Amino acid sequence: MGEPAPAPPPPLRAPDLRAPDLPRTAKVARRGLRTGWTTGTCAAAAAKAATAALLSGEPQTQVEIGLPRTGRRVAFAVERCSFGPGFGAGPSAGTRLGDGWAEAVVVKDAGDDPDVTHGAHLTARVTLETAPGVRLEGGEGVGTVTLPGLGLPVGGPAINPVPRQQITAAVGEALDAVRGTAAAPDAGPGARVVISVPGGERMARKTTNARLGILGGISILGTTGIVRPFSTAAWRASVEQAVDVLAAAGLDTVVLSTGGRTEQAAMRLYPDLPEVAFVEVGDFTGHAITRAVRRGLGRCAFVGMAGKLAKLGAGVLMTHWTRSRVDPALLACLTADAGGDPALVEAVAAANTARHAYELWTRAGLTGPCDRLCAQVAANLARFADGRLAVEVAMVDFETLAPVGRGAA
Repeated sequence: MGEPAPAPPPPLRAPDLRAPDLPRTAKVARRGLRTGWTTGTCAAAAAKAATAALLSGEPQTQVEIGLPRTGRRVAFAVERCSFGPGFGAGPSAGTRLGDGWAEAVVVKDAGDDPDVTHGAHLTARVTLETAPGVRLEGGEGVGTVTLPGLGLPVGGPAINPVPRQQITAAVGEALDAVRGTAAAPDAGPGARVVISVPGGERMARKTTNARLGILGGISILGTTGIVRPFSTAAWRASVEQAVDVLAAAGLDTVVLSTGGRTEQAAMRLYPDLPEVAFVEVGDFTGHAITRAVRRGLGRCAFVGMAGKLAKLGAGVLMTHWTRSRVDPALLACLTADAGGDPALVEAVAAANTARHAYELWTRAGLTGPCDRLCAQVAANLARFADGRLAVEVAMVDFETLAPVGRGAA
């Protein structure tokens, strides 16, 4: 006889709803909070500076790159720029393929955000290669992905997709400057870029990287290129003000999203609503719901991805990582309720992240858990609003932003 099938997870029940406050160290609000730059932006700036130095033979003191989404150009000071063994003097020597390497450092300024990577030295070492294109690697202080569910190859560096694009584009700008010249008469050269962060392993101990299977260093992050200061008072005030504005405009519906990408998806799903109806709540969904009820709105839509929805489905309406985590048991219950086989239920129960669970559902061709999770979130939000809001929820794909689940209450 074979081993008995694993016991099915217990049935879902309505969870206790809670919106815990942030720790005191993340709550300090100041007037005129400064924005800063993401690790991805700083890494891209360092990579372009190192590439330009290698091609010109001259150390770089400043570099300009474009930000993702907006294309806005920003100049960065280069903290240090140096050359490795084998690098000759002068521009012609600097452009010979394989003639050593150049390295540049850009120091991260996180503005007024309480970021553990503030002051980190984002370092890029560049070597020219005959094959065109950019080959990106992680060095000292950049974490290695060891578990699925992060949207990155297992075994590769923890450099997220948008920073990868930023680095590739920035290096490409420097390479384009010499294409067709005597230094590069054909399509080449290409470049090997190694990103490192001295002290990154120590910084990572203050993050959730190890729990997510990112070992040995920090992640290179960013979707807009800009770090916006994070404080309970400032963010909550901005959310409440946004709800006030749309209510004053006579609107009855607020569409909540957790960030820039999910807001893009929300605008696609609700094209007839004016821009003022869309509010980025970050982690403060509970505050937005409370304000919407107070201002007499009648309808709320929430658009998110699996991670935030999993926390909201468990009844946690303040989803900052210091105050919540994904509950795999909830996702396993949803899998079983949607008809997933025991092996899939067991795999989801052991999933590293909500995204990992979503990827398991997708590979199994099972869409029901997405709808069930959305329905659970809608029910929780409606209950938090004491039934005074009609709530609908949509889950969107991490890559395409296409809707993959819906629910209402």
